[in-house]
Amino acid sequence: MKARVQVMLKQGVLDPQGEAVRHALGSLGFLGVNSVRQGKVIELELAETDKAKAEASVREMCDKLLANTVIESYKVEIA
Repeated sequence: MKARVQVMLKQGVLDPQGEAVRHALGSLGFLGVNSVRQGKVIELELAETDKAKAEASVREMCDKLLANTVIESYKVEIA
């Protein structure tokens, strides 16, 4: 079973990397980009075959390691 986790900074948390990308895009002539938020995608290959158990396990992984839940939110997709 495969899992995909999307981790993003929570709204209101400063994103200096996103701001650097926005500035670089403007320097390259891509005008009109008002905001950029950058995150990460983590793909996991799981041995678990039960979708509910897999999702619960991945959420626990996120809470303990994959996301800093103080400043980041995450979304889990199981396929």
